[in-house]
Amino acid sequence: MNKSELFKSISNDLKNRLHLLEDKPEETIETTLKALWFTAAGFPVSAEGARKLSIPDLTDKQIKNLHQLIEIRLNNTPLAHITKRQNFMGIELLSDKRALIPRKETELLGRKALELSNRIVKSRGKINVIDVCCGSGNLGVAIAHYNTNCHVFATDISQEAVELTQDNINLLNLNQRVQVKQGDLLSVFETDEYYEKTDLIICNPPYILSSKVQKMDSEIASNEPVLAFDGGMLGIKIIQKLISEAPKYLTIDGWLIFEVGAGQGSFIAQLCERSQLYQQIESLSDDSGNTRVILAQKAKPVYSQS
Repeated sequence: MNKSELFKSISNDLKNRLHLLEDKPEETIETTLKALWFTAAGFPVSAEGARKLSIPDLTDKQIKNLHQLIEIRLNNTPLAHITKRQNFMGIELLSDKRALIPRKETELLGRKALELSNRIVKSRGKINVIDVCCGSGNLGVAIAHYNTNCHVFATDISQEAVELTQDNINLLNLNQRVQVKQGDLLSVFETDEYYEKTDLIICNPPYILSSKVQKMDSEIASNEPVLAFDGGMLGIKIIQKLISEAPKYLTIDGWLIFEVGAGQGSFIAQLCERSQLYQQIESLSDDSGNTRVILAQKAKPVYSQS
């Protein structure tokens, strides 16, 4: 059987057996099989990365390996944990159990943050960014990768996530412009070195209600860290803290930009407004019309006249 026949045969078999998740639209039967095929051949690649590639010939040993990888995937192990790769904003990143697998939906936040960073660089020549709840580092490293005038300070409460972010920093040769530290939200930046010196704070926080976390699909609940999803009783615990603490670190006219869960947008925009800490609040919606990203520009200080 040649490679095309083998690919077709396995694809047909997977039609009734492969469980695909809505929040990973890049994973289809074809891209999943391609990614596993390349991994079996010794060239690990993500589903997105494999999409346009032509599959190589496999040795008998590699074909055996391919079938083993397929069985692991059919047992609900995420594809990104098998290939150790996930594509985010066109960049191949390392991915494993240590942090949330970057989702396609978060590229809406990433692209807007990159656009903001480019706009700030045009007026200031350079930009300081803090990436909070950095997970695998996907947002911070993507912005630094595409904007060479950008310096990123990333942080996560999980030491394992910090280590994965460091691996991605190393992978992309960004050690000169991206640093990562372990800490709870903005706690590691509680010094004069960071106060009012950050142009942009980005965050993909946990925003799922605690009661819903254990009801998530088992592929997610059993393989990705709960810390990355659990946003407390109302799903906004960390977001509330972020809204109140971010201005202390932002420059005048600096921006906070973060992801929210479907259905949370208008309420969280109101929280930003009521805080009176921000002068301009915007939102971005996904293709379904759900608000998924909030942008808030720090309010200018009000000076009292004596």
